[in-house]
Amino acid sequence: MNSFVATISKMILGKPIEKWMIKEISGRENIPKGGFILVSNHLSHADWFVSGYLCAPKKFVFIGQTDQYNTGVNAIWRRLIYWWASTIPIDRKSDESKKRAIAKAVAMIEGGYRLIVYPEGGRAYDGVMRRFKPGAAMLHLESGAPILPAAFLGTREILPPHGKIKIKKIVRVNVGQPLDFPKEREIAAKLDKHSQAYHGLCADVSKKIEDEVRRLAAQIKN
Repeated sequence: MNSFVATISKMILGKPIEKWMIKEISGRENIPKGGFILVSNHLSHADWFVSGYLCAPKKFVFIGQTDQYNTGVNAIWRRLIYWWASTIPIDRKSDESKKRAIAKAVAMIEGGYRLIVYPEGGRAYDGVMRRFKPGAAMLHLESGAPILPAAFLGTREILPPHGKIKIKKIVRVNVGQPLDFPKEREIAAKLDKHSQAYHGLCADVSKKIEDEVRRLAAQIKN
């Protein structure tokens, strides 16, 4: 979303999200004033509202899949939401689409956007966090933007996969301190992006990000 749309969305949706969804946000002071890549677990479509709430009123953008919801009413809603939010499209089954999405995301980060990424690659239907894919790490290595890790709890109960929305003030959010990997970025700059060494480096950084999000999630449950 550009700054205008993000501000309007915050004005319209901010108070309802606070009143009817979010019970607690820990670590709010860790949110940088500038740009970042917000990385969190992904339990529900309701995560979109919580993620946007954390980023607004600054302009922000999602990366969203285009390999599902391509027919009927679902397709219309997806296209409308993606248009409103200036979502970066990605076909998770296409390597070429992934490359285009990475390039577009880096350009938007460099243009001052905050980027929202769910590295699990989709919702965790059973509520158990899955292993992170390396996309968020790759975006960090290429853009230099800090990673802002966060963990959500309760969004799945509000809007379960294939279920109906339920209004409950139960969502708890734990925001960690921004992560930066300068040594890894320095190494990455010297590597061929198609090389095994580069992809291994992305996997290593992704694991560190995943470990931090898991730690934040465990703090909520405890």
